[in-house]
Amino acid sequence: MTIKMIASDMDGTFLTANDIYSQGRFERILDHLSARDMHFIAASGRQVKNLQELFEPTISKGYEIDFVGSNGAMVATSQEQLYSVHLSAEQLHKVIDWNARNPESAENIIIMTGDQATYVSNHATGPVAQMVFQFYPNVKQVEKLMAVDDHILEITFVWPNNEVQQHVSELREIFGDELHATGSGFGSVDVLGKGVDKAAGLQVLQDYYDVLDSEVMTFGDNGNDLEMLQKYEHGYVMPNADNFMLEAIQKRALNTNVNDGVLQTIENYLGI
Repeated sequence: MTIKMIASDMDGTFLTANDIYSQGRFERILDHLSARDMHFIAASGRQVKNLQELFEPTISKGYEIDFVGSNGAMVATSQEQLYSVHLSAEQLHKVIDWNARNPESAENIIIMTGDQATYVSNHATGPVAQMVFQFYPNVKQVEKLMAVDDHILEITFVWPNNEVQQHVSELREIFGDELHATGSGFGSVDVLGKGVDKAAGLQVLQDYYDVLDSEVMTFGDNGNDLEMLQKYEHGYVMPNADNFMLEAIQKRALNTNVNDGVLQTIENYLGI
């Protein structure tokens, strides 16, 4: 087995806690990856800008990291943006109209991820609003979401964690193949363009670097990681993942996220 690309989800997978990773240990691994012409990809529901800020302490030292952001809606190398998929105005209207008619949506919050900023209603307050400012860059609170002048990558709804899979199923049934709905953790349900997921985003980088499916290793813990864990032979689910993920994916990372399970599994593969 020769691996050329290693892609990892962030929250609940690579990060030991909110925005925390074992920097020294990770950089030692990056040294080994670079020597073997291997690439590391942060594949997350977070925006590329947020991921770049997250890894700035490492990037500032000259290390190169590639990005699959917004659950595959944007792909970038350390040097350039390669790919993005936006929702059309018609699709935005459909999703927001559906939400307005859904009685179970009365208390939820809507987040729109755009090229220029992240948009949330100015009525959003409390812990959920604090979460938005933590995990999204350049947040702007607005009166009317549909009046936003930006290209939108995804719409995110926030529901209680135990309702996420139910709402994902509902959205997939309603919109079929026109849009892609997925759960991203922390109660988030993301609605993206047709065919947009992390596996599709990784394929862009595979084409760019000329990497086969058999040469890709992936790590994840939630529904938005499912496609990239199922597509690749070397897809590892975290031991701390929910049961539906543990049932869907056979291979396990060697430890949980809080114990650097991704790094430990990579070190084991590299023999370091």
